[in-house]
Amino acid sequence: MKLKDLLETNIAEFGEYPLLFFKDKTFTNVETKNYAEQLANGLQRLGIDKDDRVIVCMPNCPEVLFAYQGISRAGAIIVPVMFTLHPKELHYIALNSGAKAVITSSYVLQNVEKALEGLPSKPQLIVVDQPSNDQAKNFYDVLAQGESRELGEVKPEDTAVILYTSGTTGNPKGVLLTHKNLFSNAANSAKHNDTERGTTLGVLPLAHVYGLTVSNVCFLTGSSIVVFSSFDVKEVFSAIENYRVKTFSAVPAMIHALVSYPEADRYDTSSLESVGSGSAPLPVALLNAFEQKFGAKVYEGYGLSEAAPVVTAHKKGYEVKPGSVGIPIPGVEVKIVNEIGEELPIGDVGELIVRGDSVTPGYYQNQEESLRVLKDSWLYTGDMARIDEVGYVYIVDRKKDLIIRGGFNVYPRDVEEILNAHEQVFEAAVVGVPDERMGEEMVACVVKKPGNDVTEEELISYCQDHLAKNKTPRRVVFLESLPRNGVGKILKTHLRKAASNIVIKP
Repeated sequence: MKLKDLLETNIAEFGEYPLLFFKDKTFTNVETKNYAEQLANGLQRLGIDKDDRVIVCMPNCPEVLFAYQGISRAGAIIVPVMFTLHPKELHYIALNSGAKAVITSSYVLQNVEKALEGLPSKPQLIVVDQPSNDQAKNFYDVLAQGESRELGEVKPEDTAVILYTSGTTGNPKGVLLTHKNLFSNAANSAKHNDTERGTTLGVLPLAHVYGLTVSNVCFLTGSSIVVFSSFDVKEVFSAIENYRVKTFSAVPAMIHALVSYPEADRYDTSSLESVGSGSAPLPVALLNAFEQKFGAKVYEGYGLSEAAPVVTAHKKGYEVKPGSVGIPIPGVEVKIVNEIGEELPIGDVGELIVRGDSVTPGYYQNQEESLRVLKDSWLYTGDMARIDEVGYVYIVDRKKDLIIRGGFNVYPRDVEEILNAHEQVFEAAVVGVPDERMGEEMVACVVKKPGNDVTEEELISYCQDHLAKNKTPRRVVFLESLPRNGVGKILKTHLRKAASNIVIKP
């Protein structure tokens, strides 16, 4: 099946119904299809052909989904880009992808125009909320000017999306995702979670593969989605109350914000049954706090862009194991292997590798990196994990975040779980810094809860009470907040740079 088939099947099975809610506007599934078809024809009139790349860079709005479906119908390739990126990052993506067009909004237009400067061939600019001019065309003008033409055949194995990674270790890599990758992952995710028809919240960026998959699942299940241009705690609580939302997907930073919101009790959240958490590790203390406060289950899962993205998730009606990311979804196999690719016994920590229909065929114009992570049809994730005797997966840490102190492996998440459970700690992240004597030492970066005055010495002593001595941080640094990317992942590369200047005393 292809991406456009998600909407075709949705209409055939469920008839016309309100699909998207955005501020004071409502769009049905049939209206969405009409806009998508008009855009496909309009893009073709602008010279966008099969396999041409089209960047979509703007905050969440209905036009993002219209664009995705329209680009797909035109046989072109969607390049979703976070609107929060620096113009230099966007410039690299536009150059590397060879984008023929960019669909954006006035909110980020200035950054987009700056990013397009100096390109050998400037993409056509389409803006959703500005009149057409000499530099850019209005989105709805492009729709109105389209003339229906015969589309080239799109196959399930064709590339549907090029999704650029965050680029925390260099220039971002363009993950190739086929129609088959995305369709199978959405279908298997819906099957695994036994997703019911209803209204959910679109709080995740649609430019991120997690948010994209949530919208695809809505098509498959006949659900509606309340689209948010940004995450606003008050608006989220209002939507849960007004739409009687039973379930939605989020990232740990959002769950943290909901638990911490002082006016949460003013809203009726009794309809809420569960929240899916992914994209970053969820501290067990935060999971427990959410479930106690709202009486709703938290189902943590795991995925990555290269797997389109869902790999594992907790399953409704099955045991929830705090600290675990659940079991593999249908159609996905996982193994734990050592440095030479040999499978490890149950319970041993090693690298998690993944195989299935949702795994990427590789990176765009980057064969060297593709060969590094794809071996014998297995995707090497770079995540350290273990699997228990009944198949639950536990993500221990990123391979690159592993700290080797005095020859012993220390996984930052073990320390972070302890620190996050401290009553005066708002959140914490642990990084390794070079040390002449031990090779690496641990530094804990901590955000205190408001009005607390816990000291470095107290937290180190607290860790010593709960951890082996070699797992105890040598220094604690207090910050006002932890740096995060657009989907709430803590940027440990930034923390390592900041912590590298800290003196570690012998």
